[in-house]
Amino acid sequence: MPRAARRRLGRTDLRKVVLAFTRMIWFVIFVVWPLAELFVIIKVSEAIGFLWMLLLLLISWPVGSRVLRAQGRAAWRQFAEAVQAGRPPGKEVLNGALVLAGGLLLMVPGFITDVIGLLLLLPPTRSLARRAVSRHHGSAWVGRAANLGSASGFRGNRRNSGGGGAGGGQHYDADATAVDIDNQELNP
Repeated sequence: MPRAARRRLGRTDLRKVVLAFTRMIWFVIFVVWPLAELFVIIKVSEAIGFLWMLLLLLISWPVGSRVLRAQGRAAWRQFAEAVQAGRPPGKEVLNGALVLAGGLLLMVPGFITDVIGLLLLLPPTRSLARRAVSRHHGSAWVGRAANLGSASGFRGNRRNSGGGGAGGGQHYDADATAVDIDNQELNP
């Protein structure tokens, strides 16, 4: 939602919009999606036969598991290379999340989820999906994944050295004001 529209809406109005949107998403996930999957299953069953349709649905589970494992290893390897090179692994994190989503969708019974899962597991279409997801910068989890470098101790192309913290560097969150001090105050 654009900022101007958010300013026009009051806090309670914004909460109502978010609640309505959330309800709509849950309705689509738990009502519309299963009905669409059932419709496609019936149509595929009519086209190729019930046993072939059942076989396709059953095969998608182990295929999804193996492809998830192989693509997951590749995504993890890219993530580790980014960390070793000292650059923020935002792209690699999104790749890993898309691979995980694709593998899980392949394991869910249904042809629509299988097609979406396969598209997320193929590197060319995953790249398109990554660009589309990263363009949606309003999402909190996308923003955190894309800005992983600033939260994990990475700065530019080098890694912070020093004490504790998740990324090996020290992290401080403080509010302060600066005051100019004259040389006379420093040397009594």
